[in-house]
Amino acid sequence: MAAAFRITYPEAEMSYLVVDCNDGGSDVYTEGNRIYGYSRYNRGSLADNFHNWFIIESDTPFETVAKVEGPHAYLLIGYPKTTRGQVVNLKVASSFIDFDQAETNLAELGDGSVDRIKEEGRKIWNETLGRIKVEDSNIDNLRTFYSCLYRSVLFPRDLSEINAKGKRVHYSPHTGEVCEGYLFTDTGVWDTFRCLFPLMNLVYPDMSEKVQQGLVNHWKESGFLPEWASPGHRNCMVGNNSASVVADAFLKGIEGYDAEELWKAVVNGANNWLQGTSSGRVGFEAYNELGYVPCDIGLNESAARTLEYAYDDWCIYEFGKALGKSEEELAQYKANALNYKNLYNPEYHLMQGRKADGSWNEPFSRYKWGGDFTEGNALHYTWSVFHDPQGLIDLMGGEENFVANLDEVFEIPPIFDESYYRFVIHEIREMQIMNMGNYAHGNQPIQHMLYLYDWGLQPWKSQARIREVMNKFYTSAPDGYCGDEDNGQTSAWYVFSALGFYPVCPGSNQYALGTPLFKKASVKAPGHGTAVINAPDNSEENFYVDGLEIDGKNWNKNYITHSQLTSGAQLDFTMSSKPNKRRGTSEDAKPYSFTNE
Repeated sequence: MAAAFRITYPEAEMSYLVVDCNDGGSDVYTEGNRIYGYSRYNRGSLADNFHNWFIIESDTPFETVAKVEGPHAYLLIGYPKTTRGQVVNLKVASSFIDFDQAETNLAELGDGSVDRIKEEGRKIWNETLGRIKVEDSNIDNLRTFYSCLYRSVLFPRDLSEINAKGKRVHYSPHTGEVCEGYLFTDTGVWDTFRCLFPLMNLVYPDMSEKVQQGLVNHWKESGFLPEWASPGHRNCMVGNNSASVVADAFLKGIEGYDAEELWKAVVNGANNWLQGTSSGRVGFEAYNELGYVPCDIGLNESAARTLEYAYDDWCIYEFGKALGKSEEELAQYKANALNYKNLYNPEYHLMQGRKADGSWNEPFSRYKWGGDFTEGNALHYTWSVFHDPQGLIDLMGGEENFVANLDEVFEIPPIFDESYYRFVIHEIREMQIMNMGNYAHGNQPIQHMLYLYDWGLQPWKSQARIREVMNKFYTSAPDGYCGDEDNGQTSAWYVFSALGFYPVCPGSNQYALGTPLFKKASVKAPGHGTAVINAPDNSEENFYVDGLEIDGKNWNKNYITHSQLTSGAQLDFTMSSKPNKRRGTSEDAKPYSFTNE
């Protein structure tokens, strides 16, 4: 945690630098050409001894002009008689451990040359972003793609440091102690399990291994996996989706960590709750007894919790199977994976909250955001059955009804009821502005929904809608981003979709096919073959998939597998301006569903 700064000053009797240490307990002082200090500012979920220690070293002598002591410390320093264009170089380092570790971190900068560090950073970013190479004659497509890839790899953040003995250590937000190994934070798993972590498993498996090691440490230090790490356990959002993060990594071959410890962690999290946080399962007792979280026991967003718990139970079941656990150990999770069915109301063909006595939560409005759902309405959350779209198709009475219900989301105007929130949250406003009916791309639970036409055997509808979202919601202009970044999830959606496939069900080995954006793209991760996606006839008009060959053989399914990509498959798409309503329409074209397992 160190950075170099180069500040250019004007001609002045005195030029200044303000060091603001934030409120909540801080201090700052000077020694020679250095500034030392700490900030204790935080918003909770941390051990009581938290400090962010820092050192600032200046290559130019300065004077202390003013200092404010107290809970919110400030320091004003001055550089006397600066000349026009005078450059002051600063080396800055911080640590969550102590001043000695900040000193060790400062040494990582060497001479502190901004030009050298910038060039070293350029090489690292080129290697990082260069794992995916795309070719296109439209420079704006390239800018949009790599901007999204850049935002994707900013999360989660590494909290660990290298000490003076060369060991990787971290300050534990749970215990306040210095512990060995990795720890990652600043990730809201409610958002990022959907495709940010799957992107890491495909393109950055070396980083995914470290993240899984960090999850082991979260578990050992706190007794729970984080659902929203910032940097400790926060009370934010719903679900128990750390199970998805663990299962998807293991089932996609990520190694180098103690998977048995993570098995203990996911089982504990499914049957316990860390009070005051969202870690574990809020309402797990009622969920395990009734098969759903009731809406009348004092818990909000009960339907959202139920739907996500059911998927998370499937993840635990698949993870346990891969570890060789017994049928007895897995029985609870296998059965609970079907609990989503308990909330399906055939009268509305939508998911609905349910009371403890089994009755429905009436009156019902498909347009009400929140209440039984999280940052969305029933039109959005009904599709949160990632692991079993076929089961949802069966509930709805077959593919024709399933597709009609998907279509309905786009056909209904952007009507909404914001009464639960008492104001129009930004996701609602974005839905209105983008004007795709009740489709709300800023609401994560619906981002996979465009791909569900693959299960309804009308993949051309997926292709049209996906390209529409890519064109309308993401551009290279300053305002060309569709809303909340959400820790990289919204950007990772674009990265996958531009490549032509998407992980609708993390924890499976499959990606649902969409429509590639580029004429050529390649994906190369360490230890993997180079997957190549060719679509030479691709254009703004030619966004329908007319045909696909994989390694020279016709591929008529609506999915590809993780193992195909990592082994270095070549995908050759034939693109057209008209939908091919014959391709991908056979029953065996459907991607994975738990019902068919």
